[in-house]
Amino acid sequence: MTALNTAARKYATERIVSVSGAPYDGYAFPDMLESLGRIGASHVEPAFIVGYTEPFDESTFSPANATQYARWLADAGIGCFAFSSHIDLGREDAITVFRARMDFARSVGARVINTNASARATGPRFFENISVLARHAEALDMWIGLENPGDGSDNLLNVAADAAGLLERIGSDRVGLNYDAGNTVSHRPTADATRDALDAMPHCVHTHIKDVRVMDDGYWFCDLGTGRVDCARILREVARTPLCLSIEMPLRLHRMANAQPSRDAGRVPVEQIESKLRAALDFVAPQLR
Repeated sequence: MTALNTAARKYATERIVSVSGAPYDGYAFPDMLESLGRIGASHVEPAFIVGYTEPFDESTFSPANATQYARWLADAGIGCFAFSSHIDLGREDAITVFRARMDFARSVGARVINTNASARATGPRFFENISVLARHAEALDMWIGLENPGDGSDNLLNVAADAAGLLERIGSDRVGLNYDAGNTVSHRPTADATRDALDAMPHCVHTHIKDVRVMDDGYWFCDLGTGRVDCARILREVARTPLCLSIEMPLRLHRMANAQPSRDAGRVPVEQIESKLRAALDFVAPQLR
């Protein structure tokens, strides 16, 4: 077990299986929490990702909003352990923007905040920014999970082989991977996404479980175990570690043939979301025993 996987024991005394808020794109946060309660989910991973979820701006991450979100979570009896709020950390404003998002995430209970690393072109600024953000993570007692993208761009973290050198250069045990094999399917179509997930696991502080069908018109997110990713195999390996994970099923979204995201005009009916997520929870549980 690597140092990063061992660090995972510091933030969770038992394995937490979260459900990403992505399938509830378009629903109010309290309505999502009510639905998650109906399907027996214990934790939610809120998702704030520009272009992938409902539009928002940085005012969303105000202290007042954090207090309200924390109250909603407490009233619903749903925990928040992981938080998705992806930006390019090589941006000029990344420290200001992401630090505020980290504060918000920690205020609602999260111990892990997931984001992209950086486009390779802005790599030098990324390493400056991540040094500051890692220290902030230390102060908040939380972890930053760098997630491999799915859009086909050239990133500092394209595949698992990029991880060791990237994390060594960052040099902080507060930064690891939040690997997502479902992203690899579209990001690097010739790669073996399942094998890559297994190679990435020692570097992870958290992980996403997501499956994808490859069609002529693009990439469609599907029930776990029915697509390109061997989710069962990945989960059986997760069971050998202390890692926590999130089920991610962005049902309103698919990727076009060029790997760019496309959101449907209307939100997915809540009955369909609940049916899909119940099946996903039933798929995950026995693999982790």
